[in-house]
Amino acid sequence: MEKTKKVYVIGHKNPDTDSICSAIAYAQLKRTITGNEYVAKRAGQINEETKYILDRFKVEPPSLLSNVNLQIKDIDIHKIEGIADHASIKEAWERMKENNMKTLPVLKEGHLEGLITTGDIATSYMDVYDSTILSTARTQYRSIAHTLGGKIVTGNEHGYFVKGKVVIAASSPDMMESFIEKDDLVILGNRYESQLCAIEMDASCLVVCQGAEVSRTIKKLAEERSVVIISTPHDTFTVARLINQSIPVKYFMTKEDLITFQTNEYIDDVKEAMTTKKFRDFPVLDKEGKFLGFVSRRRLLNARKKQVILVDHNERSQSVDGIEEANILEIIDHHRIGSVETIGPVFFRNQPVGCTATIIYQMYREYGVEIPKLIASLLCSAIISDTLMFRSPTCTLVDKEAAEALAKIADIHIEELAKSMFNAGSNLKGKTAEEICFLDFKKFTVNNTTFGVGQVNSMSEEELEHIREKVLPELPKAMEKQNLDMIYFMLTNIVEESSELLCFGHRAKEQLLEAFDLSQSSGHVILKGVVSRKKQLVPTIVSALQQ
Repeated sequence: MEKTKKVYVIGHKNPDTDSICSAIAYAQLKRTITGNEYVAKRAGQINEETKYILDRFKVEPPSLLSNVNLQIKDIDIHKIEGIADHASIKEAWERMKENNMKTLPVLKEGHLEGLITTGDIATSYMDVYDSTILSTARTQYRSIAHTLGGKIVTGNEHGYFVKGKVVIAASSPDMMESFIEKDDLVILGNRYESQLCAIEMDASCLVVCQGAEVSRTIKKLAEERSVVIISTPHDTFTVARLINQSIPVKYFMTKEDLITFQTNEYIDDVKEAMTTKKFRDFPVLDKEGKFLGFVSRRRLLNARKKQVILVDHNERSQSVDGIEEANILEIIDHHRIGSVETIGPVFFRNQPVGCTATIIYQMYREYGVEIPKLIASLLCSAIISDTLMFRSPTCTLVDKEAAEALAKIADIHIEELAKSMFNAGSNLKGKTAEEICFLDFKKFTVNNTTFGVGQVNSMSEEELEHIREKVLPELPKAMEKQNLDMIYFMLTNIVEESSELLCFGHRAKEQLLEAFDLSQSSGHVILKGVVSRKKQLVPTIVSALQQ
């Protein structure tokens, strides 16, 4: 049975507490009801508030998934058994025919030593005019015997032919003495005199053709002089034609400038690298450099898209990079309908509540799955965070009832948890201005205008003033970095239930003043009763831009 593909459950970039906790809780629910592998991931750095919650309840943060672009590991890699570098050209050819391959990996203890191709084999057969090539390549006698379909009559089969040339003894012994030299390999027939002459000339190996019987005397002399004798059923012509196929593949393999890929490499990069070479197959290695298999251009076309479930967002600009290459299975959200497009129909649950965690809580109940104490703690924390402990106008009665039910399961006190969370979230000591800007930041596009909104919540007016001084000079850089037309930053006072708006960009302040019908002479832009980016600020700005 084919293994079910892993599904990533992931929130938006610059994740908040709801984004992280909902991903963890929903992945747990999906694992419980399906038995398949659902993994919570994050698309950005965790903020201080969320870090506090995960530390408090001893939960490991989801690992970072910076993008969902297609990778080598999303392809069906062609698994193939490699060949040892001492294997013969003939063995390589037989393996290629058996597997219908043009390229074979040459391996040593699983590590790639080189590649042998049909082109290399053609070269070994067509372009070699050197009679010493067998010794130059240090060919093993056992390989010679195997290639010739013969057997070792006497001598060390594990020895190597390392000196001399290959000669055919088709003439009389007198003539043989003029061209046979010490350590040569001699191909000959059943003539006793020729065999004796070759041994006396200190040949290192005799190849006796047509299965001719080797006399006891010749065997004894060969043993005394450490001469290897190979008997083959083939005639002299066939032996001469086949013998080069006994050369070890390491002599002809390509081992320099190999183009290899690892499983985590992105397909776009791989395609570009493939265009520089004309190979049909490219090796894939694991992290330790061990060979896994081959990938080809054709296989790139059949890459399996990563499976993802989006929680707490449905805007493409807020999604993990590469979302257009992923297969979105579900979207669970409580924001306005955004710009994420899917290839086919998906399960899309979007409710006008204050928090995604509220929807996840409902789904646990709908499926009849008992909510573990730890999951209840995370979901309750998320609702407290997103609704500013029920002060946000996005908060509904459904959110409050869900939080109270979860607090009971988790045995936690909502007011105490909220105070600790918000204090941790507003403690931005040691954070740079840029880090503060993007702690909780979202991008939106309306018509041809792209704007971003960051937000910091605090229970201390003094702390908000300090953050204001730090962030204000950073806004122009942040706008340029995110390629925005306008940028806004909310300094939200949870106790006062109001927000100061910092802004930068062409007509950013004018748009804001018009949208909220404020006086043009206003210095600091203070929005009383505005604490929600999702329900109060963004819809008002969007409406103004659309008009």
